[in-house]
Order: sequence, then structure tokens, then C-alpha cells
Amino acid sequence: MTRRRILLIAYLIFVIVPIYWLVLMSLKTNEEILGAFTLFPRDLTFDNYIAIFTDSSWYRGYINSLTYVAINTALSLTVALPAAYAFSRYRFTGDKHLFFWLLTNRMAPPAVFLLPFFQLYSSVGLFDTPWAVAMAHTLFNVPLAVWILEGFMSAIPREIDEMAYMDGYRFPHFFVRIFLPLIRSGIGVAAFFCFMFSWVELLLARTLTTVDSKPIVATMTRTVSASGMDWGLLSAAGVLTIIPGALVIWFIRNNIAKGFALGRV
Repeated sequence: MTRRRILLIAYLIFVIVPIYWLVLMSLKTNEEILGAFTLFPRDLTFDNYIAIFTDSSWYRGYINSLTYVAINTALSLTVALPAAYAFSRYRFTGDKHLFFWLLTNRMAPPAVFLLPFFQLYSSVGLFDTPWAVAMAHTLFNVPLAVWILEGFMSAIPREIDEMAYMDGYRFPHFFVRIFLPLIRSGIGVAAFFCFMFSWVELLLARTLTTVDSKPIVATMTRTVSASGMDWGLLSAAGVLTIIPGALVIWFIRNNIAKGFALGRV
């Protein structure tokens, strides 16, 4: 067995073991989890999953999370696509400084913008709605999406734009029918990162919602009570939370590989 294969097997074990342990804990009772060390459940139980699907607050949290994640991804791409095209095709005064400033918004911690968002959305009536979380996340997702898409767009020759204009295409028709299909890999990569940030972000999602739009990441904190941590229920919720991200990765795995090849991921 070659050294590379050994390293690959060791890496796969390192990645798979935490996921296996999470699934294992979701199929155990709290007594067994806190008891002796076991590699398989002694008394297999699905009570943790049943508790999630029978409690309205849990599946409502999933729906809320999927709602604002979908809104955020659509908003971020709608704003980022024309912005990235402008940065990739035009040169104007201060373009590099503006591009850097845009990226600095992504570098800032969410806590910096927490109070302004809270006051703004409370005053305009958007507090405790999926739109509040979705629009707050665009501040962080749009810069990342612009950075990713600009790299893909810069790889497209400018001659394609010129030929389309010579053939009589107007910009909206050219952009939607010709240009966007050429960068569909970049759109997939940008959508993936927008989805993942919104799906796992906790601080803004928890602060900008209370009851009606509480996301699943905030609902998971309910497992802590006076009697201690409900490890089984928390593990089951963790397993169900991993599934959407895994499905997204599966559908755009080829696009992510192209993103690595272009150096934008």
C-alpha cells in the first residue's frame, strides 16, 4: 500500500468518525450516551427523531431556516452577478479600492452589525421575519459571491461580449442567454457558499428572530435545560441539519472542483 493511499485512508477516517459518532449518539438514549463507551447502540431507539418530528417548533425551525436561506441566496446572486460583471469588464477610478472595501465587509464579524440591524428591522417592522435574517446575511454573502463570480467572469474572453453586440444582442438578452450559461459553474459555487453561511450562522439569526421565524440553529439551543443537556435530541437535530448541506454539495460537486481549478475557492 502506497504512502498516498495510507494518508487518504487516514484522512477519510478522520472525517467520517465525527459524523458516525453523531449518528450513533442520535440512536442512543441519554443514559447510554453518558454511560459506558460503546461503538454500537445497545438499545437502538428512534425516539430522538420522533421527538423532533412531533414537536412543531423543530420542523418549523427547519422551514424557517430553509426560507431565509433561499431568500438570501437569491438576493445575493441577484446583486452579485451585475456587480461582478462590472468589476470584470470595466476599469474605473477607484475600482480596486472599491473591490477591497467590498471584501472587508466579509471579513468583519457579524457582531459588529448586530445592533444596527436590530434597530433598523425593529423600526421598519421586519423583525422576526425571514426577510430580516436574509437581508442581514447579504452583507456577508454578496462580497464573497462577487469575489468568486468575478474570477469566473474574468476567465471569459471579452471577444464574446463584442461579438454578441455586433450580432445585435442587447445587454439583458446577452447576459441572461449567453453569458450566464458560460459561468454556471461559478454561479453554483457562489450559491453553495451563500447557502452554507446562512445555514450555519447563529448570532444574527438568533438575535433578529424571536418566535415566528426562529431558525433551526437557534431551536437546537432548547436542548439545554435545568436537568442538563439532551445529547440524543441534539445529535438527532445535528444529523438532520447536515442533510441539506450534504445534498447541496452532491448536486454542485463538479462546480466546486472547477472553482478550485480557477483558484477562487
